[in-house]
Amino acid sequence: MTRLLRAWWPAILWAAVIFSLSTDTFSSEHTASIFSPLLHWLLPHLSDQQFNTIHNFIRKSAHFTEYFIFYLFLYRGVRGARSGWRWIWGLSAWFVAAGYSALDEVHQAFVVSRTASAYDSLLDSIGALFGLAILYLWFGLRRQRSSLPTQQLAPQRVTNDSRQRP
Repeated sequence: MTRLLRAWWPAILWAAVIFSLSTDTFSSEHTASIFSPLLHWLLPHLSDQQFNTIHNFIRKSAHFTEYFIFYLFLYRGVRGARSGWRWIWGLSAWFVAAGYSALDEVHQAFVVSRTASAYDSLLDSIGALFGLAILYLWFGLRRQRSSLPTQQLAPQRVTNDSRQRP
């Protein structure tokens, strides 16, 4: 049981973070009240349209990033105490992330100040898909590097021995 909890606690904790980010506290109106003074302090001549564009970019980047991180934690949970990469682990973690993003949008449909959006769920799933791609490449490169002979990994020593014969 402790091994299972050790593998899954980051994903469970991050799922709770995502759930809390889907509440009224992090609605567009509330985050605008936080970002507006900050951005207008940094950029005093910022128009309302420019602010809305930047604010939207920050919010959509958060969707992508939170599910990218969630995927990494899910993969850790699915993999458990085993090591390396397996497609079944990667796809399982991605399906869980995509399913959770759909449920998150359903949750937002019941929050008065939030709106559910299939596009946000798609963006969440793409963030998780990028997580899958990064892990796949990471483990692939590690496997490739570990399969190289030791002589190829070690730097070549160059000697300047004046006693060498032509």
